Amino acid sequence: HTHGVVDALAAASTVRGSLEAPIVIDGIALNVEASIGIAVMGEHAQDPDALLQRADAALAHARSHCSGVEVYSAECDHFDATRLTLLGEVRGALERGEFVLHYQPKVDLRSRRITGVEALVRWHHPQLGTLLPPSFIPLIEQTALVGPLTLYVIERALTQMVAWDRRGIRLQMAVNLSARNLLDPELPSQIASLLHRHAISARQLTVEVTESAAMVDPDRAVAVLEALRDSGVGVSIDDFGTGNASIEYLATLPASELKIDRSFVTDMLENARAEAIVRSTIDLARNLGLTTVAEG
Repeated sequence: HTHGVVDALAAASTVRGSLEAPIVIDGIALNVEASIGIAVMGEHAQDPDALLQRADAALAHARSHCSGVEVYSAECDHFDATRLTLLGEVRGALERGEFVLHYQPKVDLRSRRITGVEALVRWHHPQLGTLLPPSFIPLIEQTALVGPLTLYVIERALTQMVAWDRRGIRLQMAVNLSARNLLDPELPSQIASLLHRHAISARQLTVEVTESAAMVDPDRAVAVLEALRDSGVGVSIDDFGTGNASIEYLATLPASELKIDRSFVTDMLENARAEAIVRSTIDLARNLGLTTVAEG
C-alpha cells in the first residue's frame, strides 16, 4: 500500500531490487528483470478499472523503452494506441509493399570503391509518411511478425542485387537480423532457398547481428549463425563495442566481420579513448581473422 507517486516509485525500486539476485532452477542461474507500470488513484484515475488500464499502459511503455519503471502519463496512452495500431497494419503493409529498402554504401578504404551496401528498411505509411526503423522495428521484434518482415527484406534486397548485376554492378549485400530471428532454426534454410531462387551466391550476402541480440539465447544463436556460415553467408557483429558480450563469447561466434560502432568512429580523431578502442578493435578483428567496418 502506497501514498502518491514518490511512495510508489520507492516501492517499485524495492520490488526490482528483490529480483536482482539470480533464481536457480535445476542448477541453472536465471537473471530476471522486471518492468513496472505505476498509476495513482485520484491522480491518474478515479475508479479501479481506469486505474488498472493506466497502470497497464505505463507498464507497456516501460517494456518498450526498457526503462524498468514508468509512471503513467498521457504519452503512455498515446504510445500504446499508436503501437497497437501499427502492429495491426504490418501484415497488410507487407502485402502492399509499403516497406521499402534504402541502401547505405560500404566503401573499401584502400581502393576507394563501393564494394557493398547495407539494406535499411523504411515504412512508407499511407497516413504517417515515411517511418524510420526505431518507430516500428522494436514493436515488430516482440512478435512473430519479425520472421515475415525479415524474409521480405531479404527478398527485396536479393531482387535489387539481380537488377544491379544485370547492369554490371556486382555488390555485396548486408541485411540486419533481430534477436528473435536468431531463435528460428528454419531461418538458414529459408535464406538458402531465397538465394537459390535468385541465383545469387551465398558469399554475396552478409547478415548483421548485434552483440546483445546474439546473447539473448547464445546456444541457439550460435547454431543459427553457424548454419548460415556453413552455407557461405557472412556474419557481421553490428554496433561492436556498445554491447556487453565478453571477448571469450565473441570468440565463439561464427563471425566474419566486426562493425565498430559509429560513436567510437565519429570521435576517434579528437578523443584518445575512442581512438584506442578503434585501434584495439581492429587488432582484435585481425587476430580473430575478421574484416573490420567503420560505421558512420
